[in-house]
Amino acid sequence: MRIFHLLRLIDETGVSGTGIVAEGICFSNGKCAISWLTKYSSIAIYDNIEELEKIHGHNGSTVIKWEDK
Repeated sequence: MRIFHLLRLIDETGVSGTGIVAEGICFSNGKCAISWLTKYSSIAIYDNIEELEKIHGHNGSTVIKWEDK
């Protein structure tokens, strides 16, 4: 398993703010889950990290920061 954070550099919608906006984990089967740390919190599951990045990356406005081991 690998742990990561979503770091939002630019908040295009004005909803989530900037900085670390979610924490996540990628499981050994490739599936990933994120938990939003924002006012409107939720948990979501994705088939893989590429799918998650396509949806939440906003063309580089949000980046995945992997936690060092």
